[in-house]
Amino acid sequence: MANQADVYQHFRKSEAPFVAQVLDWIEQAQTEYRPILTAFLDPRQAFILQMLVGEKGDIRYHFNGGYNAAERKRAIIAPEYFIPTETDFEIQLFEIRYPVKFVELSHGKVLGTLVNAGIDRDVFGDIMTDEARWQFFVTKKMASYVEEQITKIGRVTVHLEVRDYPQLVTPKDAWQFEQTTVSSFRLDTIIATVYKLSRQRAKELIQANKVKLNWQAFDKPDFELALLDIVSVRGFGRIQLQSIDGQTRKEKYRVTLGILRK
Repeated sequence: MANQADVYQHFRKSEAPFVAQVLDWIEQAQTEYRPILTAFLDPRQAFILQMLVGEKGDIRYHFNGGYNAAERKRAIIAPEYFIPTETDFEIQLFEIRYPVKFVELSHGKVLGTLVNAGIDRDVFGDIMTDEARWQFFVTKKMASYVEEQITKIGRVTVHLEVRDYPQLVTPKDAWQFEQTTVSSFRLDTIIATVYKLSRQRAKELIQANKVKLNWQAFDKPDFELALLDIVSVRGFGRIQLQSIDGQTRKEKYRVTLGILRK
């Protein structure tokens, strides 16, 4: 890991508090010589953690989000001797029981219910569905609280039931990976390129609060995306900047994007 004074210049100013948190975790793992378990991290946060831990010989990182393809994962930063098991990540799977014939749930409704119940976003992981059943992960420490609080989604009475990994649904959403070229990493440019919109239309969607960046409402069209950022566009789907693969002769960027289309 680089000298701490130089570390912050590699990340956005808005990411400075998280960078400081990761540096604290690393120091704890080193000085107390014990594993440090984080809350759920989004892909960009997980990338930052990987960059900061780096190739240090005495400290390692491990990720687990409840299943292999999870987007949101908990991390363990630990001395090199420590090999975590699944139980060390303290993740609980819940299934939402609801009147399937009369109600249609959505990712937004489930997420909104959890957030509106005063539950921090980093307490729960992926929300998954196979179009009939809905499940989500939470930290075990908060599982009882979540189970008590979530009794309705909208006006519908629901019940949360504990599930084990073998009972995990197979999520219907699957990322498609596409290679393309973009003139810049501006948010409006990426959205316009993926969904074949004018940049003005993409800008309008962003300014109308129909776009989220890493699950947070976002309204700056000229903001530049970085590796593993996830963009959600209401009514269109989601985009993730997977990799930057070089430049063309016309100075456009070759990129690989993960795309979910609605």
